[in-house]
Amino acid sequence: MALLKVHLLLLLLGVLVNSVVSLQKRIIGGHDCDDKERLYHVRLENNDGEKKSHCGASLIHPEWILTAAHCVELETGWHNIPMFKVHPRTAKQQNQVIRHPPVIYSSGQFHDIMLLRLRRPVTDVPPVQLPNCNNRLKVGDTVQLAGEGGTTTGPNNLRIFMPPDSYRLQCVDMKVVGVSEIKPGSGHIFYTSEANRDISSADSGSGVIFNNMIYGVISQAPLTHAFLGPIAVMDVCGYMDWIKQTIALK
Repeated sequence: MALLKVHLLLLLLGVLVNSVVSLQKRIIGGHDCDDKERLYHVRLENNDGEKKSHCGASLIHPEWILTAAHCVELETGWHNIPMFKVHPRTAKQQNQVIRHPPVIYSSGQFHDIMLLRLRRPVTDVPPVQLPNCNNRLKVGDTVQLAGEGGTTTGPNNLRIFMPPDSYRLQCVDMKVVGVSEIKPGSGHIFYTSEANRDISSADSGSGVIFNNMIYGVISQAPLTHAFLGPIAVMDVCGYMDWIKQTIALK
């Protein structure tokens, strides 16, 4: 009888483990990023002492990070804290608290792209290269997305509210399916998509990479279910004049 109970318990555990594993879809559908890539990835954490959330971001200059505009909390009492050296996880992390007001691109409409100036330069992390905008993205190009957001979905690919974050930075390759669109109210965007691959909300703000350069900033994906449509990405080339002027880059 005791052996039967043990056997039934093992069977039950097997069912539970298989059910969990079936929902484990990296970033969703990706893989662990290589430890030698994306050292410039930044975790941008927002907290007010009780609640917290986070996005991705990229170090583009020793004193500046680039992310999505919706990734910052502007209300009194909230702190926006960039965390460096989060990838690979074996590295010693560094934190700062943003004191300078964010620089959000605005032309009378909302554009989901933002620059944050650091309190002190980060000199021991290599910034990501800005894009070569003479070589613009085209439909069919393969770009790499990454993030630390949740890697799971619920039944029928329903998005899970506040899913557990990935333990390691997740990378995924996707095809460009739409380029050079100026969407009213959203700005310069392109779209990426790949079967059975998607992002989570906390992946917003992370860099989209092509030829080892940052060509995009993750903005949003379809909200209710995964895999329903393409991911909207802010097109960095559409904002290069603003970026260079803001960070005084020649």
